[in-house]
Amino acid sequence: MTPNWAAFTTAEPDLAKTAEERFGAFTHHILATLRKDGSPRTSGLEVRFLNGELWLGMMPNSLKALDLRRDPRFAIQANPGSGTEMAGGDVRISGRAIEVTDPETVALYTQEVEPPEPFHLFRTELTEVVRTYVEDDTYLVVEIWKPGEPLRKIKRK
Repeated sequence: MTPNWAAFTTAEPDLAKTAEERFGAFTHHILATLRKDGSPRTSGLEVRFLNGELWLGMMPNSLKALDLRRDPRFAIQANPGSGTEMAGGDVRISGRAIEVTDPETVALYTQEVEPPEPFHLFRTELTEVVRTYVEDDTYLVVEIWKPGEPLRKIKRK
């Protein structure tokens, strides 16, 4: 099974904390899905980190929800914010989005988040987490995590 957010947090707690902070800094982020013809679609989206899961909630029958029902692969990019500061760096999460229809799970999410109803709810299985940032105003650093692999760090001048 592909790891959920809790498994990633256990494997790489520092990177997970940074990712949550980056996504928590702004409400809206960019989700990439695949259209019927295989071309990319980007859409705005809010994310939630709750109970060891990264959740994606969407309006009923939105194109992004229909994309994920057809092909669960996704990538989500944290909102970089205004200007060029990008405190904490740039963070991207890729994986598979699995729709959750179990009434009990949906009710727990609804109780916590209070989304407009009706809505589609997806939990995520992670295939990659990437953080890119500038260190000491000199180096571009890319941290790459994939399930079952050690964290890779690439540093370029």
